[in-house]
Amino acid sequence: MMFTSLVAAVASVLVCSVSAQGTSSVSPQSSTSVYARPDVPTGTPIPGNYTGPLRPQIHFSPPQNFMNDPNGLFVDANGTWHLYYQFNPTQDVPGNQHWGHATSEDLYHWVNQPIAIHRPNDAEYVYSGSAVIDVNNTSGFFPDQDNGVVAIYTLASYPYTGAIQTQNIAYSRDGGYTFTPYERNPVIPSNLPHFRDPKVIWYEDHWVMVVAFATEFSIGIYTSPNLINWTFASNFSYHGLLGYQYECPSLQTVPVEGTDEVMWLMFLSINPGAPLGGSISQYFPGYFNGTHFEAVDPVARIADFGKDNYAGQFFYGTPPDEAISIAWASNWQYTGLTPSGPSEGWRSSMSLPRRNYLANATRIGWVLVSEPYDLSPVLGRELAANDSLGNGTILVDYSSVYSNALYFEVNVTDIPRANISGSATLNFTFLSLDTGESVLGGFYFGGDNPFFLDRGNTRGFENVFYTDKFSTVNIPNGTWSLSGVIDRSILEVFINGGEHSATITFFPTQPLTVMALSTMDLPPDTGVSVAVYALESAWQQYENENGTVVGNVTESTPTGRFSKRYAGHGVWT
Repeated sequence: MMFTSLVAAVASVLVCSVSAQGTSSVSPQSSTSVYARPDVPTGTPIPGNYTGPLRPQIHFSPPQNFMNDPNGLFVDANGTWHLYYQFNPTQDVPGNQHWGHATSEDLYHWVNQPIAIHRPNDAEYVYSGSAVIDVNNTSGFFPDQDNGVVAIYTLASYPYTGAIQTQNIAYSRDGGYTFTPYERNPVIPSNLPHFRDPKVIWYEDHWVMVVAFATEFSIGIYTSPNLINWTFASNFSYHGLLGYQYECPSLQTVPVEGTDEVMWLMFLSINPGAPLGGSISQYFPGYFNGTHFEAVDPVARIADFGKDNYAGQFFYGTPPDEAISIAWASNWQYTGLTPSGPSEGWRSSMSLPRRNYLANATRIGWVLVSEPYDLSPVLGRELAANDSLGNGTILVDYSSVYSNALYFEVNVTDIPRANISGSATLNFTFLSLDTGESVLGGFYFGGDNPFFLDRGNTRGFENVFYTDKFSTVNIPNGTWSLSGVIDRSILEVFINGGEHSATITFFPTQPLTVMALSTMDLPPDTGVSVAVYALESAWQQYENENGTVVGNVTESTPTGRFSKRYAGHGVWT
């Protein structure tokens, strides 16, 4: 969640122990969470036009208006991925938070669903949280099914005496499409103004929640047998970069490269106060015993060296040796001002879905390796390839690619460890021939091997906090690789298989349609291979004759199964 200036009081102490008033025995309820005002649609998807020149084609973005944090990520037993997100359905600026909802079979082709959780009234907002599948019916909400979904979220209220944030739950008997708020909410009450973003997982024989005491720089760890009664267990406090506040924690098992083992990871975000300004995420590898988390060391490890990757969350329901995540691809310093709002009616997108694992990198220790999740559902034709580029240039005109999106990869081998010319480089540029605008990046092979990105030559957006240049240090080992995705107004790059990654947004006045990749002054024995592919639009197939994606009409049956009609096409599946 964003930091809000609406608070009127600051907590001076942490909550030490909470046991919610409630019971695991509930009676069926027919009501669902609906908004108190008529200007937010209920029970029907919000349509959106995805044809604008800034609208990403393989990254998820909301049909209309403003989106921020991913919420409640999970994959169900049928392999359907569920993405909920912080959503303002009435304006293209932050505020008026609901839980938007979309589903996918491959993490790229998303179907917009009706809003899943609405604000209950004009004084309360549904902030960030998580969702789990209660297969064993520990909650008592699902006596006749094993696919019941429980959403856990922060309800933020703003009474005149001060802001209060509490942890609440809602349950879904139709697989996560509609939710009923628990009648005895909150399950963790508080009088705190900065107590939010619960992430819940299952650990052996009980539920575990991590939740941010934001301005106390502390992550609280709670346990529960049933998702209703919660007991405080421990804190994870004052680790890494503090910024102004901690937000959006996540506790997750992550596979360890080259082994059959997994390791625990505490993932949390800070805002404001990132090294480059605004918001960013950091992570801590460590050990968890069901109640306490201990980091392997005090090092602050930054998840992304760009400026537009925040509040990352992992999907619940994946195997323990698989860690799939999505983050919000923006920055709180300028997110409400970017030009896609007034020009195209939407603001901000999610990052690519990413597969994550831990590697013990040379000299620096544990690194969270992050790479794009299987791109094959959207990977198109090969546009260019060269297995022996040497010192040369490849030009790719992709103006005829409908999506205006590319995937590219470069591998450089046999780089000497010493005596490299300072002018030995690999550079790429994405260019508009009409306006001369560009986004570029590259690698200097000499010295400390820096890699850089530069979005400063796009003219569609200016802001004092819109940092335009980024770099990272690469540890040389004789080989080097780069891959990346450019998608109209967002670029993600992955260095050495994802040991370093960066996410940046950019806003040209005209589409970038030419890619140039060049190498210069490399030693003669250095090998360079390059491949560039078109990416297919994930939204085009859902567009009706007006270019509008209407969304998905879902009818629930008593068994929890669904009939789905893609409204843009009128086809039942």
